[in-house]
Amino acid sequence: MASSQSLKLPSLNNAEIPVHVIHTEENQIQKPAVDELDYSQRGQWLRAAVLGANDGLVSVASLMMGVSSVKEDVKAVIVVGFAGLVAGACSMAIGEFVSVCTQRDVEIAQMKREKRKGSSKSDENDEKLPNPVQAALASALAFAIGAVVPLLAAAFIRQHKVRMAVVVAVASVALVVFGVVGALLGGTPMVKSSARVLVGGWMAMGTTFGLTKLIGSDHGMQF
Repeated sequence: MASSQSLKLPSLNNAEIPVHVIHTEENQIQKPAVDELDYSQRGQWLRAAVLGANDGLVSVASLMMGVSSVKEDVKAVIVVGFAGLVAGACSMAIGEFVSVCTQRDVEIAQMKREKRKGSSKSDENDEKLPNPVQAALASALAFAIGAVVPLLAAAFIRQHKVRMAVVVAVASVALVVFGVVGALLGGTPMVKSSARVLVGGWMAMGTTFGLTKLIGSDHGMQF
């Protein structure tokens, strides 16, 4: 309901002039809060990108650490790391493509069932279908970006122990960065996300280094 209130203002001849101020309910209505971002809409490409970058970094860094445990030649380390980059990027792309295609087929089959029942909105559902090519390219590119980090860190360092230390240090920093980026894009706690990614990477590199060194030392294998 609108309400009015009288105010008296002085005039030039000292007479009071009543002024009516009307307060309406519209003035009291607050503007709606800005809608929060729907982070679930980012799930498909975010999952592929974060998984690909993290997998590329951890896989190639672990391979390089494993080879470094039994081989001091920098060329061998770089060749193994590059082979891991190419193989891993191809594997991630193919795996993501097949996975998303399967998901797409399931959703299309469900849409057909709903259409037969007359409860399907085909235009809206078509826009929500996952894109397998986009997911595959995002996963492969992210894997390659992650894998390049340890390769560049070790490419110009000749001393064996220094090279391994630099690979671990650079990989650790990159893992923290990937964790923070994933948390920011996904709206999740940064500390928890970064710690999870970092500890997982350390475990993978340490396990690969230890097992490779154990096998190479105990059995006298020549590399």
